Amino acid sequence: MRRVGALASPEAAMRLDRIVYSQGFGTRRHCAGLIDAGLVAVGGLVCTDPATEIAVESGVTTFSVEGQAWLFHHKAYLMLHKPGGYECSQRPGAWPGVYTLLPAPLRQRPGAGKSPGVQAVGRLDQDTTGLLLLTDDGAFVHRMNSPRHQVPKVYQVTTRHPLDAAQLQHLLDGVALHDEPRPVRAAAARALGERQLELTLTEGKYHQVKRMLAAVGNRVEALHRSQVGTLTLTAALAPGRWRWLTGDEVAALGAG
Repeated sequence: MRRVGALASPEAAMRLDRIVYSQGFGTRRHCAGLIDAGLVAVGGLVCTDPATEIAVESGVTTFSVEGQAWLFHHKAYLMLHKPGGYECSQRPGAWPGVYTLLPAPLRQRPGAGKSPGVQAVGRLDQDTTGLLLLTDDGAFVHRMNSPRHQVPKVYQVTTRHPLDAAQLQHLLDGVALHDEPRPVRAAAARALGERQLELTLTEGKYHQVKRMLAAVGNRVEALHRSQVGTLTLTAALAPGRWRWLTGDEVAALGAG
């Protein structure tokens, strides 16, 4: 067994075959076979011993598998700019699944859940666009989705009918939704134009924005999520593209 790199602590070292497996490159046997075949490199150097111990740091350590460069992450936290026409489901129906927009290792990462790979933090309807978080950290999913934590989510809404002050106030005061025991309120509601609304919610109920607009006598024609918690989607991330969250972004969201 060889050890590569300076180790700050025993926990910083992992066998190379375990590293490759943990990042979603196949079964343990397959990953060991990739290493044996000389198809895995660390720091640009090919390593053929699966038992080699590597000093790893999440978001820093890089390696490559069959020429594909990869950044090691103990836990995966990423953001995706969801385009329209994709379902947030592992078993999509009439529309392709949003997970097809991700590379195979992210879909195959081993985890404690029933399905491998990263999972969407909440869902967006197939016709809704915008910011979607994905992770393999179950505690993070729970925190972001829990009503107790009141994580704000900001939406840009295009309505069918012109908005008026009464509708905005009704959204803020709370609307009655079927099967909900109490009125559901918007944390903020601001008109951006005659048929443009910025709506902030701290809950994640089924079809919530569409149901709330219907309850005040209007209808959603287009829906885009621009922000979750402290994280804002910018034009730098094109529709259909994804990126890792930085350590600071993860910490600001209360994870990591």
